[in-house]
Amino acid sequence: MSTVILTGLPVPGSPLTDELRSLGFDVRPAAGPEDTAAVLAGVPADQRVAVVDSAFVGHVHALRLALTDPRFDACAVTGALAVLPGARAALDQAAALPAQGDGPYADRLAAAVEAAGATVQRPELGTLVAAVPATGAERATAEAAVAAVDDEAVRLRTAVKSRDGFFTTFFISPYSRYIARWCARRGLTPNQVTTASLITALIAAGCAATGERWGYVAAGVLLLVSFVLDCTDGQLARYSLQYSTMGAWLDATFDRAKEYSFYAGLALGAARNGDDVWALALGAMILMTCRHVVDFSFNEANHDATANTSPTAALSDKLDSVGWTVWVRRMIILPIGERWAMIAVLTAVTSPRIVFYALLIGCAFGALYTTAGRVLRSLTRKAKRTDRAAQALADLADSGPVAEFAGRVVGRMAPGAGIAAVIGSVALLWTAWAYGFGARQVIIAAVFYAVLAGAAVARPLKGALDWLVPPVFRAAEYTTVLVLAVKADVPGALPAAFGLVAAVAYHHYDTVYRIRGGSGAPPRWLVWTIGGHDGRVLLTVVLASVLATRATDFPVALTALAVFVALVVLVESIRFWVSSGAPAVHDEGEPA
Repeated sequence: MSTVILTGLPVPGSPLTDELRSLGFDVRPAAGPEDTAAVLAGVPADQRVAVVDSAFVGHVHALRLALTDPRFDACAVTGALAVLPGARAALDQAAALPAQGDGPYADRLAAAVEAAGATVQRPELGTLVAAVPATGAERATAEAAVAAVDDEAVRLRTAVKSRDGFFTTFFISPYSRYIARWCARRGLTPNQVTTASLITALIAAGCAATGERWGYVAAGVLLLVSFVLDCTDGQLARYSLQYSTMGAWLDATFDRAKEYSFYAGLALGAARNGDDVWALALGAMILMTCRHVVDFSFNEANHDATANTSPTAALSDKLDSVGWTVWVRRMIILPIGERWAMIAVLTAVTSPRIVFYALLIGCAFGALYTTAGRVLRSLTRKAKRTDRAAQALADLADSGPVAEFAGRVVGRMAPGAGIAAVIGSVALLWTAWAYGFGARQVIIAAVFYAVLAGAAVARPLKGALDWLVPPVFRAAEYTTVLVLAVKADVPGALPAAFGLVAAVAYHHYDTVYRIRGGSGAPPRWLVWTIGGHDGRVLLTVVLASVLATRATDFPVALTALAVFVALVVLVESIRFWVSSGAPAVHDEGEPA
């Protein structure tokens, strides 16, 4: 139960008490500031508590933004302050001070809470009203301002993500926001809508797996329905302020599960018609995952970096000032809305092979465009990265025991991090492709890769291009599995490789969202148990060598490794997210 302390004498005819109760608060009166501390002492420290001036005039949604947002320990608008347990000590300290100064008591408390060391979030209200009028005339003016603005319309408008793709903005959000409101009024939660989106996408994948034209058409339609629900869950979270760390994790990981399951469904459907596209499906998954890791690494490296203005960034800002270029630049990187629309339409009217060709070409172009821009930005500004950023990149690198040991031995003698990572990765991939399945030269190349991988992360990753180290490792590991599966040239090798890469990719996405949620990377025992990227590469090439004369057993080995990784990672991931005490987050960043 949440509690609000209503300070000051009640205002006749004011709907404030009923509005606060409609937001789920137990309302307790306090005649004056001197009584607030006593009433506050009766509220359990593990509850949300708010202080609101009884003369407050404003929109209900302004109160909702200030008093119910779970992402912030303290939040305030004029005349209203709310704190979660994380800022309760600061509020208790502020309430114990003598009530001095002018203005609404809630505003003075908010200032005192900030002075005590707590950060107070102040949401931008835009056209919404939040005021504490001092006279009857001022109150009448404020009430007229409230009546002039429809806060429900504002609430619906702000439920839509502030920065989204063209397809989502113009073809989905105009009606999905109303679906979100419908869900909110029936008590549905964002996580339930996210789960419905996942189930719909899995059914779509099953339809695609039939290999029949009706199945492909149904799959395309259901994939679009799944995407509408995918947009709805975030809009529902913003509409009803139901943010949570687990919700952000579910939304992100389910997006990948839906897309990659659909790839598998297309591959199964094609196989029913005698067309083996598993290599294309795995290639598309590798490309998409590496592209996301580029995004994550760049953002983490520059999250709190200080730097001078980059000419590249200045050009980008200039282009953003021209309206049509914003949409063109968002569309050409093939964000999730455009990508899913393309997949859905091509699935319905063409073949899985054409779907994957279009995906690979479009995503490769988008990846090159965004990566090139980020490389230019990094080279043209002298960013000073923090220890936190360097640690985040090291965690994203996913180094295992072999790399860590090698880093201690040769780290000081190695070239720069990026150079070491690229040399090791290129040597590994060239050797795996140039030599036959199971060749011992590949094992030597894998050892060389593990040594240079350790050298790359032996020193803090604070260089201009060190954010490229994690995606280089991802590309090396995933593509090695793909090449070995192709070289094995036996039934089941590529589907097994798809499963292994999917399991490992889940671990890497899970790492990203733990870091984003402020909870740090997965525990070292987990990374070491599944080998780190270096250990998994070594194990995979050794399995290929051992099974060189029995290549038909290679899919079984890959499947066993995939099941092991999936079980270990999923059990720990579910345990963490269900019990996580991380602050509530909601991603408003770039469309993936």
